[in-house]
Amino acid sequence: MIAIFLKTLPFFAIIALGFAAGRARFLGEGGGAVLNRFIFWFALPALLFRFAVDLPLGQIFSGRMVAAYVVATGGLYALVFAVSRLRGCPTDEATVEAQCATIGNLGFLGIPMLVALLGADAAGPVLLILTVDIVLFGSLFTIIVASQRGGQGTARTLLRGLAGNPMVMSILAGMVWSAGGLPMPAPLHDLLSILGAAATPGALFAIGISLAAGSAVRWQVAGWLSLCKLVLHPAAVAAACLMLSVDPFAASVMIAAASLPVAGNVFMMAEAYGVAPQRVSAAILLSTMASVATVTAVIGAATG
Repeated sequence: MIAIFLKTLPFFAIIALGFAAGRARFLGEGGGAVLNRFIFWFALPALLFRFAVDLPLGQIFSGRMVAAYVVATGGLYALVFAVSRLRGCPTDEATVEAQCATIGNLGFLGIPMLVALLGADAAGPVLLILTVDIVLFGSLFTIIVASQRGGQGTARTLLRGLAGNPMVMSILAGMVWSAGGLPMPAPLHDLLSILGAAATPGALFAIGISLAAGSAVRWQVAGWLSLCKLVLHPAAVAAACLMLSVDPFAASVMIAAASLPVAGNVFMMAEAYGVAPQRVSAAILLSTMASVATVTAVIGAATG
């Protein structure tokens, strides 16, 4: 366990450096947003595309893995939604709390850290979960909130959102490239390597900056949502993988991915729709701080 903690520590140390830089306003006003855009639109898509190109389709897509993840995540999503409604939260707030409990920081934290810790073969399950999170559960948020507000053109909004998401499109493009057996020109390979290398430190630093900028309220609710994300979610995924006999290595990666803290894009969605953004900010901050210990424990248990 100590060995795993020491391996994860540098990742969280970069987040801490970003947090300190954010508090000190080292990058000035808007500097964090510029870094986020660079990572989101250039560095991370380059990394995802390379992973998808290098992996056979069978290592990325598995019906058994999808079923296990959807059953576990969907069950927890429904539980948190129901608890929120029992507390008197309106439907849109209950939905955003369910998102906090189930959507982890795979893009900026999970991919670089889990591949570094568990090896290149971990990329397949992580890419699969990232795609399911964005396409299925991200769409579910939009559908529920838009329907509550009498929104029109929901399907068009969803398609436009997916087509405009560079993470989804880079994974799909890489899968198509790989399936077609297309060669990778050396200049393109070098370009993707250089850009992709910036994804890990840049993304972690950006997480720290975003945490420094957040305001945290309602710590009791944030604590409940953090418990769901860091403990109940990986436990549910572990039970589903066991029930559906998922390959042990793939199951360990899925469990580790489920243990990650609340994703920053949940805050972006909450802020865009005006649904409890402070509550989400608190859950992100608390879950990220606690994940220094919990992610180490879960990875140790899943791979032990």
